[in-house]
Amino acid sequence: MKPGKEELALAIDVAEWGWLRVHLERDGLILISSDMDLAEAGWRIAIDDTPVISGWIESGKVGKPSVAQIAKWDEDKGKQFQMLIVSPYILIQDKALNIQ
Repeated sequence: MKPGKEELALAIDVAEWGWLRVHLERDGLILISSDMDLAEAGWRIAIDDTPVISGWIESGKVGKPSVAQIAKWDEDKGKQFQMLIVSPYILIQDKALNIQ
């Protein structure tokens, strides 16, 4: 059974780049644009909504991190991201974290 969007929203967490890098090396990281709803993106990926996901990829809203982004993040291993596990992927979002 696929998780619902509400269930995924509750599973969003925070992770440091140093912890996430191993998933990059296994080609498991997907970067989600900071102006998108991370739970929505995760749900669309979980249900394999190919038309929507393809549109996001084409528009640059969803994709693999660039070499320049990776190099910048490697300089700050403590940099924090919002993250969501949608197996086999780890979705990450580089945005200001509003966690108290």
